[in-house]
Amino acid sequence: MPLVTIDDFQIEVPEGTTILNAARMIGGDLVPPAMCYYSSLKGSGGYCRTCLVKVEQGSAKDPRPMPKLVPSCRTTVMDGMVVRNETSPEVIEARAGVTEFLLINHPLDCPVCDQAGECKLQDLGYEHGKLDTRSEFRRRTFEPIDIGDKIKLHMNRCILCYRCVKVCEQITDGRVHGVIGRGDHAEISTYIEQAIDNDFSGNVIDVCPVGALTDRTFRFKSRVWYTKPVEAHRHCEKCCGKVRLWYKGEEILRVTARKDEFDEVAKLENGEAGWICNECRFEKKHTNDWVIDEITHVDRHSVISANHYESDEGERFEEKQLETAALPHGDKVTLGEGALNPNNI
Repeated sequence: MPLVTIDDFQIEVPEGTTILNAARMIGGDLVPPAMCYYSSLKGSGGYCRTCLVKVEQGSAKDPRPMPKLVPSCRTTVMDGMVVRNETSPEVIEARAGVTEFLLINHPLDCPVCDQAGECKLQDLGYEHGKLDTRSEFRRRTFEPIDIGDKIKLHMNRCILCYRCVKVCEQITDGRVHGVIGRGDHAEISTYIEQAIDNDFSGNVIDVCPVGALTDRTFRFKSRVWYTKPVEAHRHCEKCCGKVRLWYKGEEILRVTARKDEFDEVAKLENGEAGWICNECRFEKKHTNDWVIDEITHVDRHSVISANHYESDEGERFEEKQLETAALPHGDKVTLGEGALNPNNI
């Protein structure tokens, strides 16, 4: 098995593992952010460039460094490879630049966006972004459209990660939307105004890392940090039936698939992703429809934990997880502390 070193932390991984997945096996601050990669979707990754890392040593046989930063979601680990992520000023500066590009056309409408509080672009901007932008051009704008009776598309917020396209290609019986146009004119749209209408179309909402695709049945009903998520299941002939219910009081405001620590749809016992059907997502919003399994564990660093309801035991469990998580053995670099040209001067 190949032995890879990421920020001075060594781990053996199976043959064919990417740098990103090797970092996820370690956990902690070593994991690069990823806006387009999705482990359950074949061919995903390589679009957003937020997961760029520096390879200081290609392998034990060929110790030469790779000349440029590489996308960790697409680069396979080699035996003896040495990788820098959080401990490389070059990576930190490049990631800040990528974040700036992603925000060039993205509107600052977090106060009215249903994704606020669980938006990966918010997290990326907070952790890796700069205070200002150098862009002097007007943002491109689109009118919100309905691409189905339950899905709203805000193209202004889209970062063209292609996740929704991959979902419809791989888990539905017919994709009717995709990316049209080129360059600055590229946009997600349906073909000849067709609606996305199939049993698993709602999964495009779960995979969207920003607020471009939102649930119309949940639209403007509540902020996510005012809700209480719980794990539940039901017998369903179409899907796995394992979901996350989002309560406000005794009312179920929305139903989503269960997510893992990387904000991806959680894997089932058989190793496949736990996609859910539209019947479970949109039509079963009464407690009597479900068997409640447990309260969802919420990361205490998440804004959703503002109204935390877990016991001290749950917090102690998380503190123990943090103690065992891998931290960079080298000096972690932040913008303004050794990064290259942090203020674009």
